[in-house]
Amino acid sequence: MKQQASKGFWESFSGPNLGYVMEVYEKYVNDPESVDPEMRVLFEEWGAPTISEEGLSTHGQADISFQLPTNPTVFSKMVAAVKLADNIRTYGHLAADINPLNDRNKDTRRIELSEFDLTEEDLINIPASFICPDAPSSVKNGLDAINHLKTVYTNKMAFEFYQVHNLEEKNWLQRTVESGKVLLNLSKDQKIGILKRLSEVEGFEKFLHRTFVGQKRFSIEGLDTLVPLMDQIISSSVKTGARTVNIGMAHRGRLNVLAHILEKPYELIFAEFQHAPNKDLIPSEGSIGITYGWTGDVKYHLGADRQVKAENTTSARIVLANNPSHLEVASPIVEGYTRAAQDQRNVAGYPTQDHDNSFAILVHGDAAFPGQGIVAETMNMSGLKGFNTGGSIHIIANNMIGFTTESYDSRSTKYASDTAKGFEIPIIHVNADDPEAVVAAAAFAYEYRRKFHKDFLIDLVGYRRFGHNEMDEPMTTNPMMYHIVHKHPTVRELYADQLINEGIITKEEVASMDQEIQSKLKAAYDKVPKKEEDPDTIMNPPKFVVSGFPKVATAVDIEEIKAINSELLNWPEDLHVFKKLAKILKRRENVFDGEGKIDWAHAETLAFATILKDGTPIRFTGQDSQRGTFAQRNLVLHDEKTGEEYIPLHHIKDAKSSFVVYNSPLTEAAVVGYEYGYNVFSPETLVIWEAQFGDFANMAQVMFDQFISAGRAKWGQKSGLVMLLPHGYEGQGPEHSSARLERYLQLAAENNWTVANLSTAGQYFHILRRQAAMLAKDEVRPLVIMTPKSLLRHPLASVDGVELTNGEFMPVLEQKGLDHNPEKVERIILCSGKIAIDFEERIKDEEIDWAHILRVEELYPFPKTEIKEIISKHKKLKELVWVQEEPKNMGGWTFVDPYLRDLAPKGVSVKYVGRPRRSSPSEGDPIVHKKEQTRIITEALTK
Repeated sequence: MKQQASKGFWESFSGPNLGYVMEVYEKYVNDPESVDPEMRVLFEEWGAPTISEEGLSTHGQADISFQLPTNPTVFSKMVAAVKLADNIRTYGHLAADINPLNDRNKDTRRIELSEFDLTEEDLINIPASFICPDAPSSVKNGLDAINHLKTVYTNKMAFEFYQVHNLEEKNWLQRTVESGKVLLNLSKDQKIGILKRLSEVEGFEKFLHRTFVGQKRFSIEGLDTLVPLMDQIISSSVKTGARTVNIGMAHRGRLNVLAHILEKPYELIFAEFQHAPNKDLIPSEGSIGITYGWTGDVKYHLGADRQVKAENTTSARIVLANNPSHLEVASPIVEGYTRAAQDQRNVAGYPTQDHDNSFAILVHGDAAFPGQGIVAETMNMSGLKGFNTGGSIHIIANNMIGFTTESYDSRSTKYASDTAKGFEIPIIHVNADDPEAVVAAAAFAYEYRRKFHKDFLIDLVGYRRFGHNEMDEPMTTNPMMYHIVHKHPTVRELYADQLINEGIITKEEVASMDQEIQSKLKAAYDKVPKKEEDPDTIMNPPKFVVSGFPKVATAVDIEEIKAINSELLNWPEDLHVFKKLAKILKRRENVFDGEGKIDWAHAETLAFATILKDGTPIRFTGQDSQRGTFAQRNLVLHDEKTGEEYIPLHHIKDAKSSFVVYNSPLTEAAVVGYEYGYNVFSPETLVIWEAQFGDFANMAQVMFDQFISAGRAKWGQKSGLVMLLPHGYEGQGPEHSSARLERYLQLAAENNWTVANLSTAGQYFHILRRQAAMLAKDEVRPLVIMTPKSLLRHPLASVDGVELTNGEFMPVLEQKGLDHNPEKVERIILCSGKIAIDFEERIKDEEIDWAHILRVEELYPFPKTEIKEIISKHKKLKELVWVQEEPKNMGGWTFVDPYLRDLAPKGVSVKYVGRPRRSSPSEGDPIVHKKEQTRIITEALTK
């Protein structure tokens, strides 16, 4: 009888409603205390839910997935109310008041009572706790609860949390929002402080608009609340212990952020507009750091940093990264800054990471965020062991347009922020015309980051008062939007009126505030020198850059390196290394006693070990870099029985520096940017990035062009980053032959980096040690190395131990094995990299006394002095011949040609031998490759 009654009761439930009840019942069976008391009473009274066999009606439903029975009961009404509440949480953002221009209809269909066959009377009879258990005490019943949820989720802040799968996070987000804790109880002084900040922001832009008519500034107007938003985040973080806050943003609003967040003096910014000398205007007390290169950059690309004092008197550093007009590319660089600030690298093993010590604020454009893939690349790194920074706060500076492109032409998603959902990042959309909602969103975002150490996104929805820049006329392409914008009051005006109506401030006080700000701006402008009539057009680099590297001793004492070699091979007895690998590694044991040679990977490991022992930390990343793309490296050993990892470089005796090697995600641009940022922020660290194959670096070309090669000239930003790019023609086809050496040589100037194409493991050992020794010096520069593939284990590229204990890096090597008599030499062959080994293999079987071969190991800076000295010894010289594997329009030829012509004695010709000009870097057929390679060597060695 009880079972029959139970079945009759449960027949009023169907579809997802019944599914919901059954899901709750399953929880009840496992743990009765885990479900709401009302549902517990229900199950105790009626037992387990059963499936109805009657037909169902779906009329009037907002979502076809929700179905109400034809004859609803009080319990089905309760379930409908729960579904309505969930819809408000999930879809409330569609009905929210987040657009300051109010030029779109709100979508309320999914959250209307009528769509759930509910009336206000139905809701009054439902307990509030059944619908919203975290509601404030003023909420008395179900109707109050639904109205409360509508107010919370459809106001000036709109929330998207349903993509967050972690229950602890999701519950915290929901509780904080629905309990009202998300809102800040601002004091009178705090409100006046926000108004003053908005007055400064607007006053600064208006002053620039009047004073420098028609000059580009990419103004913040329409998104003015971005500044108080960042103020709140920074203030919250510094109060809770952050010592470094790193900011990345593009040019929109950048000058205002420089002026008011970084406190770059107004007069310094005005001088840049006026093309006046401004270095004397930098504050002498050092509270703000402004760096200059010698060629410089436009004012809205420049960065800065400043020190601030927290309430506990500790100091914090605020950094705005330099950023060219490639919009989002600064994001991974700033993440690298942040990880570098978090890592403590003065101990052996892995660095100790402190997430709370530093964090990043990344400001994105609404067109760029979904449009540029590097955004997703950067967010993908947020949860990875080698790249996470404990959560960043992303802000979309959403002016609802990209240059002249409307949103419907720039993205396929509803919101600019939708890319973040795939990474389970919580999102707040907030109306930029409501300063108090904006500040509340900022505090909420930082608290989430502090609690869960994960990313958070604030979509700051505003508009752009002028065109893309102040020389544009937006009415030409976007007339409908700008009819509205031209009539729309500024946020400062709106907030001033609000505070006047609240009795917090008077009109006269607002006017006085504005006048004081304008007077301050005028006084700063009056300090600016007159326009510089004779600017420096030579723009010479500093002497320490021009002078290049000093001599550095890189050889290592024989006893010391023998001991290190033993330590690297002395892994624990209970470590079960894969037998085949163990056998290969153990061959290294007695190389310093004359048993065998040191190959490329062995030399690299020894270089790392000695660098660590010298006190220099190392960070190494790349796709498959732990093992090595070509199974050559094996810096991380895996126990074949337990899977546990063991890193021999963590166990070097007396080493006091950290070492990490991480396999990176299948990403180039973001990882290269990240490593560059890490190196800039921790210049004492040897930071290395390796491409899986050299031409994969193509995907990171913007990082090489805009930052690594030019950052010092533009911004005075030093870097000693090392880039390893596998390069060499072995018949593997166009995509696995060339690292595009020519691109790095084309960018080479002013000693901006070193470009090397090495032929021996010993050269690699010494150039790494030289780079590590230069890190702390002003002369430091990035290092680009064309690393080998087939040469990794080649006997002719391997070296005896003595080359590590007595040698040094040589920019030019003279070929051994030739019957070299300077009096007979008529041709000097110059080459670089792997083809030098091809020559050495060939000349083993030939007697050649009329030619000499030089290996140019360092292509830039080009070793003119060394080559000139060698040439001078050959009095009967007739030809200088450059030989390369690459096509004539690629590789080193076009770079070295003018150098060789300058070095050639009178009457000595300069010639090229190699592949003809091609559009593709290599042939695809290995047999054709072999024939072509043979032709090149034969032609070079034929008299």
